[in-house]
Amino acid sequence: MTRLPRLCPALLAICLSASFLAAADPADPVKVFILAGQSNMEGKAANALLEHQATAPETKAQFAHLRDQQGWIERDDVFIKYLNRSGPLTIGYGSPNKTGVELEFGTVMGDHFDEPVLLIKAAWGGHSLYQKFRSPSSGLPSEEALQKELEQAQKRVTQNNEKRNRNDPLPTMDDIRSVYGSSYRAMMQEVQETFDNYETLFPALKGRPLQLTGFVWFQGFNDMFGDHAPGEYAANMERFINDVRKDLDAPNLPFVIGALGQNGSTPAKGAMLQVREAQMAMNDVPAFAGNVKAIRTDVLADKEAERLFPGWRDHFEAWQKVGSDRPYHYLGSAIWFNRIGRAFGETMIELLPTE
Repeated sequence: MTRLPRLCPALLAICLSASFLAAADPADPVKVFILAGQSNMEGKAANALLEHQATAPETKAQFAHLRDQQGWIERDDVFIKYLNRSGPLTIGYGSPNKTGVELEFGTVMGDHFDEPVLLIKAAWGGHSLYQKFRSPSSGLPSEEALQKELEQAQKRVTQNNEKRNRNDPLPTMDDIRSVYGSSYRAMMQEVQETFDNYETLFPALKGRPLQLTGFVWFQGFNDMFGDHAPGEYAANMERFINDVRKDLDAPNLPFVIGALGQNGSTPAKGAMLQVREAQMAMNDVPAFAGNVKAIRTDVLADKEAERLFPGWRDHFEAWQKVGSDRPYHYLGSAIWFNRIGRAFGETMIELLPTE
């Protein structure tokens, strides 16, 4: 397994120049935040829903601070890199034609800091902490577990070959092993590439050093499934935090965790409760006191979206004014995603060291 080089202090001290903040000291660092996770970190609130609710009399007050007379604000002090997209923070940096927690999180950070802010988002739907986001110190699952996974994968390919008259090769053990940690490595690559290229991506930041300032983790749904993932989540999460800090050379990097909350106003149970409790358990790790905090996202539920989701096809016109997706994506509620993003920002501020 190839390890990505750590982002060393020398990289964090690269000199750039900023034109849009000429009045500020060009030596002031850019505050960098990493936002990582699976589909809900991608962002699933439809832009069309934000457009509607931003002008609807009953909801527009909740979006007023994100808009001006021309429409959605494009901040000149907060920037975002999300895979192949980059630019000033505004709506639309979620899944295609959608928005996520980055909008309100970046707004809170931009309002808090005098220095410019850069968000690096690395998120891929359906990726578990047990497998693809598995960090280096978690190693690989047991040989018994890997062998079982290989047999299941080979069975699926065999059945598909027979059904579709194909001759696809059967997966090998190397194929199975290579998936573990692949998203962790891709996340680190995103960070590295952004640090390497941000003066080209964001000319307004030219002349400023970068300062890695915080990390937000919003993930967990796929760890509800499988024989081992729910039970191993707490241990894997603790190792993930330690590995991220080690690989980024940031020993006390503030870490905010959005605990599973798709249950909304309904009490969580089963594997969802198990994973949520594992996430919340990070608040009790002695070494994480004051620099890691997990928060509940179910308590921020959009109750109107919850009310209208049952039988949504029968009242589609009303539904599309409050939601845009299924419960596992927080109903695609712009209000719910914005509340979560704001809570992430406010929690991050609690963790930031006082200067």
